[in-house]
Amino acid sequence: MALGTMFKDGLLKGKRFLITGGGTGLGKEMAEGYAALGATVYICGRRFGVLEETANELNARVKAKGGLVKPIACDIRVAQAVEDVVAQIWADGGALDGLINNAAGNFISRTKDLSPRGFDAIASIVFHGSFYMTLACGKRWIEEKKKGSVISILTTWVWNGGPFTVPSAMSKTGLWAMTQSLAVEWGPHGIRLNAIAPGPFPTKGAWERLSPSAANRGSTDTRNPMGRNGEMEELVNLAVFMVADGCEYMTGQCVAIDGAMYQAGSGNFSALSKLTDEDWAAVRDQVKSANEKDKAQRTV
Repeated sequence: MALGTMFKDGLLKGKRFLITGGGTGLGKEMAEGYAALGATVYICGRRFGVLEETANELNARVKAKGGLVKPIACDIRVAQAVEDVVAQIWADGGALDGLINNAAGNFISRTKDLSPRGFDAIASIVFHGSFYMTLACGKRWIEEKKKGSVISILTTWVWNGGPFTVPSAMSKTGLWAMTQSLAVEWGPHGIRLNAIAPGPFPTKGAWERLSPSAANRGSTDTRNPMGRNGEMEELVNLAVFMVADGCEYMTGQCVAIDGAMYQAGSGNFSALSKLTDEDWAAVRDQVKSANEKDKAQRTV
């Protein structure tokens, strides 16, 4: 991933960021983008091996730019674990300048087939975990009279719901409410909260659970006015702009970056209403297989 010439070198020099779910996917791309502009970036997740591998890979590419990526394991579903990690980061170099709530979990399923455990698997990461992180950073910024910036990665479903992804839609809508609420409550402290609602930006982990073959993998292209998925560089450019000095008046906003897919149609998985019981059985099998592979990696 390359940022091209949109930003000047060293734009984020001296800045410190924490990205949840930073070992893979969108989190990894944003980590590289920030570090390539001179920032120190902490990436957290449950799989330290993956985080360490990502940090080594990215540091080899950003070293000449003055940036640094540091891996730090944390299960954000556990409030005390979040407190411990944020305290560790503060002790490692002082206050963060920004938090990116990127960690997520999701899969497509008919809501009637969901178990409480399946619902909690998503809500505990997206809803609870993101709040724990936001609170842990926010209260430290307020106590130390420091400015801070929070970006939460949402979806366009926060505006029109998410059929077949109800746990995610509910959780991310809650984060949108948090973003708007705390933008007002914490504005007097110089703390900004904004959000990004990406359209289709295919990543391996998400695509195995959200676009398995039985659900017509890749069909989103045909519903997008631009006829394509997003490029990672495009999302990273937006994420950089939102944390950079110079737009401090921007807060309480959610910016969609989806090629106008939301305006052109639902922007969600409503088309899956056409799937048969057999199709859904195949979807469940593929999602289960992806989950088992992910779990095996966490035990390494």
